[in-house]
Amino acid sequence: MASFKRLILAMAATAPLFAPVAAEASIRDTVTQLLDQFATVAHPDAIAPEKPIMLPATQHVAAPDQSAFQAEISGFNMPTLPSMAVAELPDPSVEMPLKKLACVEYARARSGLAVFGDAKFWWARAKNLYARLRTPVENSVMVFTASSKMRLGHVAVVTNVVSKREIRVDQANWLNHGEIDHSTPIMDVSAKNDWSKVRVWDIKSGQYGNVYAVSGFIAKDPTRQADAE
Repeated sequence: MASFKRLILAMAATAPLFAPVAAEASIRDTVTQLLDQFATVAHPDAIAPEKPIMLPATQHVAAPDQSAFQAEISGFNMPTLPSMAVAELPDPSVEMPLKKLACVEYARARSGLAVFGDAKFWWARAKNLYARLRTPVENSVMVFTASSKMRLGHVAVVTNVVSKREIRVDQANWLNHGEIDHSTPIMDVSAKNDWSKVRVWDIKSGQYGNVYAVSGFIAKDPTRQADAE
């Protein structure tokens, strides 16, 4: 590299002896161009580029749309609290009517269900007439299964659904005195929370009583779909 440069400079120095003085500037310009071209070939990094090198722009990832996420989860049916607080419910009470009532005639009058016969027949006779449900809804009739303790079965009208495990009912003749029991608490004690087994509040002792089997709930609304047949 150094020897070649000296050779070029020597040629440039002797050029005025062989050419007119007017051509000296042109020869020097040509020599300068040759040196620049050689330097470019030998060390390309030493020559600054004509245009600045632009680094790629940093890509920013947009944050997820939180409003879209909230709109998506809002479509889910989330659990809700009971429509009425327990403190707002009336206390359990007993009414003695002028005429002693059976549970079936009281439940029929309160619910409007056209089902007849002893309570133990109501679940089967409601088939194809009304919706038969496994879980309680307000104004439905709760059907107790006949047993050695209740040979004729029993029916009661659901007045309030307090929680997944507790309801209130109005019923007649629960104590076999022809009385009307208002706002009686009933607790589901089944293992699967399917209301197949319950305990009924005993107003005399102030606690829940024995365990009773339940067939299900009969709803008058014909648009309801039965949970199971």
